[in-house]
Amino acid sequence: MKRSLIKIFTFAMLIGVSLNTSAQSQLIKNLKAGRPQTLVTYGTSLTAAVGGKAWVDSVHKALSKQYPGLLKTVNAAKSGMWSTWGVQHLEDSVIKKAPDAVLMEFGMNDAFMNYKTSVDVARLNLNYTIDRIKLANPSCEVILQIMNIPLDKHAEQRPDLLAYYQMYREVAKKRKLLLIDHYPHWKALLDKGRDEYLKAVSDGIHPDVIPSTNIIAPYVLERLNDKP
Repeated sequence: MKRSLIKIFTFAMLIGVSLNTSAQSQLIKNLKAGRPQTLVTYGTSLTAAVGGKAWVDSVHKALSKQYPGLLKTVNAAKSGMWSTWGVQHLEDSVIKKAPDAVLMEFGMNDAFMNYKTSVDVARLNLNYTIDRIKLANPSCEVILQIMNIPLDKHAEQRPDLLAYYQMYREVAKKRKLLLIDHYPHWKALLDKGRDEYLKAVSDGIHPDVIPSTNIIAPYVLERLNDKP
């Protein structure tokens, strides 16, 4: 585990903090203009499990309070899945929902060694997913997410996780997509000590309900609302 964490920290120092750029999301612009919007969240258990549902629900409630009756949110993520599954189930899970915005994360499980998905394959899957969404609806906004840090066996099973996270940054930058990079927040928490981190991520990989609501959701809302 120590070796995996050292690799994570070293890579983080090389890439620096997030490559986020400030730009208000098209989703928010459309809501402000009074246009009904469908938001689909897509990804792993970090979006589908209890903590994932907590941040998705929190984001939905906050936006619905601000823009009553305009937002429909569909959580199409599934626990234990990765981008190959995402490609295979894209039509039913995402395209048929006719989204105006898709908020997506698969990096954590693409890095899972048992899935044998290289960074290059994960990049191909990600770009295909973006292209297919845009083919169905050119105005659909695709928003990418980079999530938290795994510990113990979860880190050992994902020794190259930060290479996948970096790939997300590169794709977002190249394709001018909004990127919501949660990694620096979790790195800062882990820097306070392993015990502090486990208070928020008790099983070593899935943020618990309260931190999902208090850490993930507010930053999603902040990034969606960023102004240029």
